[in-house]
Amino acid sequence: MKKSRNKTDLIGLALGLFVAVAFFGSLINQATYGRLFAPKVEASASAVTLTGTGAGMDGDVLVEVVADAEKIYSVRVLDHNETPGIGTVAVEQIPDAIVQANSILVDAVTGATVTADAIKEAVRSALTSGGFDPAVFEVEVQDEGPVQRTPETLKCDVVIVGAGGAGLTAAIQAKQDGADVLVLEKMPMVGGNSLKATGGMNAAGTKFQEALGITDSGVQEFIEDTMNGGHQLNDIELVTAMAEQSSDAVDWLAELGAALPKVAATGGTVHKYLHEPEDGSAVGSFLVEKLNETCEKMDIPILLNTEATELIMDGDAAVGVKAQDKEHDYTIQAKAVILATGGFGANYDMMTQYNPALAGAVTTNHAGATGDGINMAVAVGADTVDMEQIQLHPTVYQKTGLLVSESVRSMGGILVNAEGKRFTNDMSTRDAVSNAELEQTGSYAYIIFDQRIVDDLSSTQKYINSGLTVQADTYEDLAKAMGLEGDAVQNFVATMDTWNAAVASGEDAEFGRNNGMDEDLSTAPYYAIQIAPGIHHTMGGLKINTDSEVLTTQGAAIPGLFAAGEVTGGVHGGNRIGGNAVCDFVVFGRIAGAGAAAYAAGK
Repeated sequence: MKKSRNKTDLIGLALGLFVAVAFFGSLINQATYGRLFAPKVEASASAVTLTGTGAGMDGDVLVEVVADAEKIYSVRVLDHNETPGIGTVAVEQIPDAIVQANSILVDAVTGATVTADAIKEAVRSALTSGGFDPAVFEVEVQDEGPVQRTPETLKCDVVIVGAGGAGLTAAIQAKQDGADVLVLEKMPMVGGNSLKATGGMNAAGTKFQEALGITDSGVQEFIEDTMNGGHQLNDIELVTAMAEQSSDAVDWLAELGAALPKVAATGGTVHKYLHEPEDGSAVGSFLVEKLNETCEKMDIPILLNTEATELIMDGDAAVGVKAQDKEHDYTIQAKAVILATGGFGANYDMMTQYNPALAGAVTTNHAGATGDGINMAVAVGADTVDMEQIQLHPTVYQKTGLLVSESVRSMGGILVNAEGKRFTNDMSTRDAVSNAELEQTGSYAYIIFDQRIVDDLSSTQKYINSGLTVQADTYEDLAKAMGLEGDAVQNFVATMDTWNAAVASGEDAEFGRNNGMDEDLSTAPYYAIQIAPGIHHTMGGLKINTDSEVLTTQGAAIPGLFAAGEVTGGVHGGNRIGGNAVCDFVVFGRIAGAGAAAYAAGK
């Protein structure tokens, strides 16, 4: 008689099947996976299978639609190049929403509107190709009306509000230090503004710098460059803490499988602090993916679509937060709270309160950057600093707000104006370059790069796929592709020749640029993107000390309340050096996580 399987046998069998499925899934692409494992659709006899495309954030989105003249039975995304963690959330959610509503006019995924609109455009295209009228399916989706939320109380040692780079870092560090952690995120995806970071992470005294023989870019230089870049408005104690702990932060990331071994210079400094992924990918999505994977491995719960609304106080101490999702009103009781909600670069009312000139400007910030954490903390007596310091980034594609990475310039790219001429030190501080652009004809410029940079910097492929670039095999033809005319064409050719000669001599006699000049722009084809300044980073926020404790207006630490990342102020002063935001969120995310865990353990 066969023995029945015991619990251990069954668990082993289940794990084996899971591993097999996971391995099999890794061998097939997304489109094939969807065809094999998507549920079968009961369609009418008159239904047909159609395909269509829509313009996404990073190239076309291809969908397959099964429909007849009255009903959509299935929508599947067959191919896309959308940003992991942002566009992919829309890819997962919008098709089913269209089918369930039998309408194209479903709500977009907050923070992934471009991808959601691309899917809808592709569905319209598919229906039109089949001879169906898309207007039949453009029916307003009825609001379900007020939802009765169920009260629910949750308990943990440390609750973290925000699942961007700072929040994920803090969660991992707190869990490593023994705390029971819960993370809240109001958006439908993790990452926040950290997903939009395209360059690298500044750090000093690292093993990667040592391996490359970089000996002139140490902690003291890092401090001095950051203070100078911030016009000496920075909090020197916070800057020193960030610089001194940056090397340990890089090592910690490497231990998590997120090594940043490539090192380059960034705008506003001649020193080489900027640490980047080996494959040249954008640092933000790279780190968020690794940090999120680590949270999953450590069983750290992250409640998405869950918005914190206020801090819970016991006397002068923070002891939790109130939050809500579609179905619940949460009371989260905790021994310590970490605010990692990001800045307010998507809250125009809040920004124009401090700088009215920013009304209507394009922003690179994700939709959730609305200053919630700042407002919650101020409501319980927290102080703020540098709120009027709002940074423009000089290389933003105005139609979509897509940021063109500073790495393009650090690898040798240059800026030219509508007259085909360089007009500033392309690698100066972001505020200086932005102001110079605003003084040019039309208040815009072009960023120029070549095939060498495309080959060495994988993120540039995104710009090409998205249709941001024009390209040509000669300087003259590139100028014409950019729309330059008359003298501007020959000006551009002369500009390129002059730049290449400057690189060869090692001296930029025109504007005194002294970094990002290792190689010239002579490898065809050549590329150009029209760019202009865009709202990028809010450098003001909650006032903290070097232990990441939030301070009151009287300068005292609020017991149990910590903060890290763009929700805080003081680190960047009047201008943020490119690459410092990532260093900021990793260093102070770790400090906040460790501090909150220690505080919780002592209660």
